[in-house]
Amino acid sequence: MADDPKTLVSTAWLAKHLKDPDLRLLDASWYLPDEGRDAKAEYDAAHIPGARFFDIDEISDARSDLPHMAPPVEKFMSRMRAMGVGDGHQVVVYDGAGLFSAARVWWLFRLMGQENVAVLDGGLPKWVAEGHPTEDMPPIPRDRHMTVRFQNQLVRDVTQVAHASKLGDPQIVDARAAARFRGDAPEPREGLRAGHIPGSRNVPFGSLLNDDKTLKTPDETRSIFEAAGVDLGKPVITSCGSGVTASVLALALERMGHHSWSLYDGSWSEWGMFPTVPVATGEA
Repeated sequence: MADDPKTLVSTAWLAKHLKDPDLRLLDASWYLPDEGRDAKAEYDAAHIPGARFFDIDEISDARSDLPHMAPPVEKFMSRMRAMGVGDGHQVVVYDGAGLFSAARVWWLFRLMGQENVAVLDGGLPKWVAEGHPTEDMPPIPRDRHMTVRFQNQLVRDVTQVAHASKLGDPQIVDARAAARFRGDAPEPREGLRAGHIPGSRNVPFGSLLNDDKTLKTPDETRSIFEAAGVDLGKPVITSCGSGVTASVLALALERMGHHSWSLYDGSWSEWGMFPTVPVATGEA
């Protein structure tokens, strides 16, 4: 599959471009609390040379009670300036799970109007498995200005999603595991109801990945969306537990040329908590 610096690049592409002066590499590893992994400690111990650590929980909207909601534009700009990431850079984001939280940061950059950003296919595990180098020293960043043009069409709130749920357009596609979607498995966050947004379809994000955590081909991912009952002639809103794996679906849609998508940032953390919105259980 061809490398695309606007969506997805291979470890071979990164190895070739690692020394490019305009490349900015971000380690966006993030784990669910029950995984018992410390993303920052793992970054400090070993990361791809030149990578900066992107803290998803810190670079977020501190005013919101919901986990790691998209940060205000000014906060994003100031954090990126401090990390030395700005105009004219090619950004590559990776994570320690293979392809998981890196897609969330890809979406954040797209939301902020940055198009030269790609996810590393297979992430740190594939990079290390192939014998590529890592280091334990963080780079010394130089300030760089970033021009942000917020892309409102790439994010949806609970009111817009409730509207879509009633009308069936755009379609809502949920990236959580099937058991959580059906309401058979408890939610990892306390106080949330079990089930899914009425009218939504289920494409568990893991179903889009190969064994080595690389993204399946556009033809394969298209077949998976269609098999789940998603009409790719319509716009799509992606959702999940807290807006992380919904970004994997968004990346797959963008990669297969379906550009009419947006992400429900609050996702189930918000919908599952709201007493006034309906919840469906069972199959889609």
